[in-house]
Amino acid sequence: MLRRGDIIRVKKGIYVFGEESRRRPYSVELLANLICGPSYVSLDSALAYHGLTPERVDATTSVTTGRPRTFDTPVGRFVYRPAPIESFHLGMDRVASGDVAFLIATPERALADKIREDRGTPLRTLTDAEEYLLENLRIDPEALARLDPEFLEELAKRTRSRKIAVCADWLRKRSPER
Repeated sequence: MLRRGDIIRVKKGIYVFGEESRRRPYSVELLANLICGPSYVSLDSALAYHGLTPERVDATTSVTTGRPRTFDTPVGRFVYRPAPIESFHLGMDRVASGDVAFLIATPERALADKIREDRGTPLRTLTDAEEYLLENLRIDPEALARLDPEFLEELAKRTRSRKIAVCADWLRKRSPER
């Protein structure tokens, strides 16, 4: 079956139907949860899934409690980044679509994970946060207005991240009605 292309080996023990045998598309998000666990889709992939960033995402990025890993498979690239175990369970949603369900970060958690992982950008002031969110990540200002700064602050405390706290503060100052 493998040689004929009826099934594709994603990883040892994980298979999907081949192009000819497939009745419906497979879920890369579910595959990301299965390839390396415990994990949930986050970072760039979740930001794109929630419509926060216009960028095209080539690899499915996830957060895990384990070490950083990358899997290049016949169905795509899956990248895993570590998260502090104390905050791993915060901001995770189970999304069900038909008979498929997977774990994905909430928009706030995906943004917090992205900020925490981005080591090359210092975020010390509100001006830095504004430039990072609007220009570097190119997040839609209307989408940013829908985010919950209190939850971002909670994530900043749990992950001990000053960068996330600065972005949460910028969001709060930007939307005074909260």
